[in-house]
Amino acid sequence: MVKFTIDEIRGLMDKQHNIRNMSVIAHVDHGKSTLTDSLVAAAGIIAVENAGDQRLTDTRQDEQDRCITIKSTGISLYYQMEEEWLAAFKGKRDGNDFLVNLIDSPGHVDFSSEVTAALRITDGALVVVDCVEGVCVQTETVLRQALGERIRPVLTVNKMDRCFLELMLEGEEAYTNFLRVIENANVIMATYTDEKLGEVQVYPDQGTVSFSAGLHGWAFTLTTFAQLYSKKFGVAEEKMMSKLWGDNFFDPKTKKWTKKDTGSGTCQRAFVQFIYNPIKAIIDGCMAGKKDDVFKKMTALGILDLLKSEDRELDGKPLMKRVMQTWLPADRALLEMMIYHLPSPAIAQAYRVETLYEGPPDDVYGTAIANCDPNGPLMLYVSKMIPSSDKGRFFAFGRVFAGKVGTGQKVRIMGPNYVPGQKKDLYIKAVQRTVLCMGRRQDAVEDVPCGNTVAMVGLDQYITKNATLTNEKCVDAHPIKAMKFSVSPVVRVAVECKTASDLPKLVEGLKRLAKSDPMVQCSIEDTGEHIIAGAGELHLEICLKDLQEDFMGGAPIRVSDPVVSFRETVSKASDKVVMSKSPNKHNRVYMTARPLEEGLPEAIDEGLVGPRDEPKARGRYLAEKYEWDKDIGARKIWCFGPDTTGPNMVIDMTKGVQYLNEIKDSVVAAHQWATKDGPLAEENMRGIAFEIEDVVLHADAIHRGGGQIIPTTRRVMYAAELNAGPKLMEPVYLVEIQCPENAIGGVYSVLNQKRGIVFEEQQRPGTPIYNIKAYLPVIESFGFTGTLRAATSGQAFPQSVFDHWEMMSSDPHDEGSKSNEIALEARKRKGLKEILPTTKDYEDKL
Repeated sequence: MVKFTIDEIRGLMDKQHNIRNMSVIAHVDHGKSTLTDSLVAAAGIIAVENAGDQRLTDTRQDEQDRCITIKSTGISLYYQMEEEWLAAFKGKRDGNDFLVNLIDSPGHVDFSSEVTAALRITDGALVVVDCVEGVCVQTETVLRQALGERIRPVLTVNKMDRCFLELMLEGEEAYTNFLRVIENANVIMATYTDEKLGEVQVYPDQGTVSFSAGLHGWAFTLTTFAQLYSKKFGVAEEKMMSKLWGDNFFDPKTKKWTKKDTGSGTCQRAFVQFIYNPIKAIIDGCMAGKKDDVFKKMTALGILDLLKSEDRELDGKPLMKRVMQTWLPADRALLEMMIYHLPSPAIAQAYRVETLYEGPPDDVYGTAIANCDPNGPLMLYVSKMIPSSDKGRFFAFGRVFAGKVGTGQKVRIMGPNYVPGQKKDLYIKAVQRTVLCMGRRQDAVEDVPCGNTVAMVGLDQYITKNATLTNEKCVDAHPIKAMKFSVSPVVRVAVECKTASDLPKLVEGLKRLAKSDPMVQCSIEDTGEHIIAGAGELHLEICLKDLQEDFMGGAPIRVSDPVVSFRETVSKASDKVVMSKSPNKHNRVYMTARPLEEGLPEAIDEGLVGPRDEPKARGRYLAEKYEWDKDIGARKIWCFGPDTTGPNMVIDMTKGVQYLNEIKDSVVAAHQWATKDGPLAEENMRGIAFEIEDVVLHADAIHRGGGQIIPTTRRVMYAAELNAGPKLMEPVYLVEIQCPENAIGGVYSVLNQKRGIVFEEQQRPGTPIYNIKAYLPVIESFGFTGTLRAATSGQAFPQSVFDHWEMMSSDPHDEGSKSNEIALEARKRKGLKEILPTTKDYEDKL
């Protein structure tokens, strides 16, 4: 029975201190969707009995079939809390009702762009960690993203039932296990934290860690037990909480607390004695069929009356599930963490504004975001597009950071390529309808004030992936910063129709596919091929399935083998200056190329250095970190490329050249073109600094226009790259493999075949399982999972995430080398001459 109406939710939206926007994030298969069910059930949307099995936030059929989340799903939940439960709550609140806008996100690394989109529009994160598997590679990735967006985490140690039913752990062993999981998570949080966000580490005795079993719908924080035992011991709840975790031991015989085990046989750690063992006793009782024992314990806890008469007839696991849900309902523990320890929009936006708003933080828009001001100008960020049930239409899903958005309101849409003061990528359109996302369905609502998530109808023709919305008259507003993804689309396939008449369907289908996923890139090559680029094999598989079934109405398509994109770079500074003349022979451009300093391309990727930086600050940063001349870093960098923000740059090293500024735009255009398609294999360039040494220009402006300068500059850049020891860079995955000891040999032999390099091997304490970390070239990763499973008889589980670009050691011009093969293969595929160019092909004689 749903316990709220849409009007009640709309009423709560104005009470900012009673709103929590949060995402559920974790490694794949650690139990996010199952845990979310308990919160959905508490709001009355699904029956409590089905919580954990229904996975309401897995809205697609293939998500239910594969048992993994693929798309992040938003749902707004309304809770009425009792006064006594909120008695210890110290923050601001307006009444006892709370609105939680929750987003369940995928855990598979191929879909981590969905996690980024979810994190941008939330303020808190529930990090779920499997108590047996511990902190895995993807847990670290999502935590790093969350802290980068200044999102406050709380942690739940999930799948507690495995300790009792599967591993049969004794209390002390289980405690050390939990302690290790929490410490590992805290190490990551401490690494990525920043001052503005403050202390983000989590501790059970502060209420920021809960222990849960999502599948069975029960969870607890130490508060639950502190309330129970504080009456018994006659001490304050806070003091009792601190006693229940850490090195606190109690001897029931002598009734004394000590800081270490006295070894008396009856002395035990408080957590084990007062929490773990009572739970173990009830679970063991249910599983062994000792019902009378269990009901006796429940009477002592005062919860027997809450158990329905038909539930008392159950046996084994079903009985255990109902008993535990009655005693320790999961929603109570999770809501306590969210409401007590996660910030409301009013608090969070004040410290998040710097990471969100691109303009000056003290202008009218920055101030409205910081104050979460419903009467200020509208500032809304659309983080993803959700396909609607009408074929081909999309909801624009995002978060209102300032002002209000309503049905019929005219808004100014600033796309990702919008530049303040220009008309590019800018539209003014009316919002047809504003709706709330409720998992599988959407409910219309008149308007939505700041601090809430919202979905809008009628903007899908103007927004591809994400955009900033503001009021029609706000001409001076800057957009909200673009999201940074932790993966990049390095795996590509070409698609074509089996029947030529389906081509319009394919073109339209690709447009819709590009909208439906924050990460996927759809492009048309010069050869006329339609290319889809994704983060990995699974990501591409899902995209192709969506393309064919949903966006092309089942029309048959042909898919090429997956292709990996490479990058072109240089290994040394040019040993000579290269020159190229313009077609009319009146202008000359002299240039050299050199590799960027180590770590600088990554800094550009992360946005630490870029075209929008304040020049003096950029000069200082480059001088301190990379020992550049301050003046060059501040004033002499002309542009970055490709796409104006890529990890290559043009630097002006000339002295006293006439008319130089007039050709700047042409050089910038040539740089974007050259860095997008390099000379070796028409792949993007990476990590190259092009230095302009000298320019000779014609005195008459008509003879030095773009038509003369652009092709010349592009040609001289190619010559400079080929003269500076050109190399290919390949994308490399970080692979984390979990396997038992007897399967390690198989893992190593498969990695050796695939050019993988193992750099860490650790045994998980207390288990026979090993965690192996290795670097694996993406080009070798196709079919890697299958080969690995075959070599280890299905005992090894790999998880790969894009990690870095690695320069290949061989020279592409050496016939028969690996780089040479790759470059020629790429040239053949793109319909180019099957012979690698050299400097002579591009430079003019001096």
